[in-house]
Amino acid sequence: MDRTTPQPDRVIARKRRRRPTKSGVVLSHELIVGTAIRLLGQGGDDALTVRRLGTALGADPSSIYRYFRDTDDLVLAVADELIGRTLAGTRTAGGWREQLRRVGEHLHATYVAHPQVALLAASRVTRRPNEIRAVEAGLGIFREAGFPPALAARHYHQFVDLTLGFAALDAAANALPAEAAAADRAAWTATYARLDPDTHPHISACASPLAATMVTSAYPGALALFLDGLEARLAEITAPGTGR
Repeated sequence: MDRTTPQPDRVIARKRRRRPTKSGVVLSHELIVGTAIRLLGQGGDDALTVRRLGTALGADPSSIYRYFRDTDDLVLAVADELIGRTLAGTRTAGGWREQLRRVGEHLHATYVAHPQVALLAASRVTRRPNEIRAVEAGLGIFREAGFPPALAARHYHQFVDLTLGFAALDAAANALPAEAAAADRAAWTATYARLDPDTHPHISACASPLAATMVTSAYPGALALFLDGLEARLAEITAPGTGR
């Protein structure tokens, strides 16, 4: 998208029209965001432009600006939609560790399923309803587990960045062209496993398990280690006589 001049919310609201486009489609915030996610899923450097979005919607490209102030506003809305999908698919029953595991796995899976969106939006702060709900719920899990506010905030930050960082990494790997992805996977057996043990003794000793693990996501293991660390920290701060 190439129009970046912000427009006040009241101007956007006034410009919105609940009338069909020439193709008979009634535009809405939800329809535009969903279409943007679909276009991003098709990949390419120019996957999301005003022209392509307008064409996909059967609408004049300028009509997008009745709903979004600028390019960044749409990107943030897309990011918030993915957060909303994570919230909708996550159960909150169980202990704090189980809740965090489910939230992390579902958030990671949601972003990996939309690699172009993940690369575009994983590092953003949307300031929108779904994200606000997610932050409130996430901090609540940590506080109800027994972490005081300062630690709850710190560990929540670590949890989110761990999850989104791995999601962006795994999404980038999934977005590689098939030939490049195959070459990367083959490298662990075609190159590393054949290195001389005299010059690379550690790689040689670990060649087989290295080849097995490097073609999978490291997120489940990293998440388990993180949760183990939280459990140990919680035991420390809640031990009798230590205070909280």
